[in-house]
Amino acid sequence: MSAIPPLVIGLILGAALLHATWNALLKSGLDRLWSITLMCAVAAVASGIAVFFLPLPAAPAWGCAALSAGLQIGYCLFLVRAYDIGELGQVYPIARGAAPLLVAIGGTVLAHEHLAARAIGGLVLLSGGIVALGVGRDALDRRTARDALIAGAFIAAYMVTDGLGVRLAGNSFSYVAWMTLLQGAPMPLVYLALRRRFPRLRADRETLKALGGGVLGLAAYAVVVWAMSMAPLAKVSGLRETSILFATLLGVLFLGERFTLRKGACAIAITAGALLLAF
Repeated sequence: MSAIPPLVIGLILGAALLHATWNALLKSGLDRLWSITLMCAVAAVASGIAVFFLPLPAAPAWGCAALSAGLQIGYCLFLVRAYDIGELGQVYPIARGAAPLLVAIGGTVLAHEHLAARAIGGLVLLSGGIVALGVGRDALDRRTARDALIAGAFIAAYMVTDGLGVRLAGNSFSYVAWMTLLQGAPMPLVYLALRRRFPRLRADRETLKALGGGVLGLAAYAVVVWAMSMAPLAKVSGLRETSILFATLLGVLFLGERFTLRKGACAIAITAGALLLAF
């Protein structure tokens, strides 16, 4: 199986930085359910504008777009629950670490992709490093760890779904726009069901962070879905999970989280795994 082209690698790494950044913005929010609802709504509005300038996805892709939208709503809810207690440097690694191996299994079973032994070794190394980064003496409580793992399962499910859907759609950006619209538009209703009121816009810093996070999240995932139309699902997923390096640094620099030697060793394992996957 050929390596991912260098340009695509660079774009995926850029998307990983954007993804870690919007997670840091979410974690720093005072009301994370409100923040992620606004982030999703902003992405939906931007996508709603974009669909007027893009061709419709091919008919076979619509089922994947709808399924992915539902899966991503579930992911958002469990991610918020995990962030209510856990640190960015704990929750993010567990959630993201669960995804690559599951995506590899899904890509093999559903997309008939066959990874070489070296790529499998890289995937195991990367996933093991990410998961190990989130556990240890300062491990999360069971409920938070469970929520992070469930979020990881949702990540794997929607990435496999999108990897298949974008190949059926005929245009990757059309697929992303419609999927994001289907996912973001119902989020205020989800908020209403949970809080018994609609989310209110406020002229403050929290609103600015949420608006920025929505734009960053949309840009990051658009690049990843586009990459999945050109490269194997497991390789794109594994390389994307280098976002944990950025999340670890953001947690230390901006959220006051501790950096330890164990975190550094895990970061090396993650980088090595990503290189094996990419090359």
